[in-house]
Amino acid sequence: MNTATAASPIATFSTWLDEARASEPNDPTAMALATADAAGRPSVRMVLLKGHDDRGFVFYTNRGSRKAGELKENATAALLFHWKSLRRQVRVEGHVEWVSDAESDAYFASRSRDSQLGAWASDQSRPLADRATFEARFEEVKARFDGTDVPRPPFWGGYRVVPARIELWNDRAHRLHERHLFQRSGDGWSEGMLYP
Repeated sequence: MNTATAASPIATFSTWLDEARASEPNDPTAMALATADAAGRPSVRMVLLKGHDDRGFVFYTNRGSRKAGELKENATAALLFHWKSLRRQVRVEGHVEWVSDAESDAYFASRSRDSQLGAWASDQSRPLADRATFEARFEEVKARFDGTDVPRPPFWGGYRVVPARIELWNDRAHRLHERHLFQRSGDGWSEGMLYP
């Protein structure tokens, strides 16, 4: 699908994501997540999309991390997907909410055991004296949960970016790009175009 037109931008996003899964060499679900603290100082990092539907776009993290702290102070975020192989990008802006404990539990249970253990061992975004300290903590957690399921840490869970704006961008020759802007309007979306 080369042209971004749909009653819902989520439908077009789903199609584009399926196409990216077939064409991107690595991490088609990678997205830049931009947050800002209470003073408006911005921060951006790459995270992985772990679910999306009409409610929004979901990622998971340690709730003591820098991004989580910024979202606590300022519960708005922007996402950017860039699929170079397709010459497309998607921008999302909106407020952020926690996903339910049941959703977080279900996703955590689907992760590899080492990823589950790593969530317990990491004080994400905190200073670390050396790699050996983290590896020792990982081995301690591994021993603690030996022979049992690894439960989701109480400090780890999901966030949903609830979109107010979604821009679907197609690359065109000579920088004459195609940009469709969708803005939340009641229970639906209004659609317009932007100059490249």
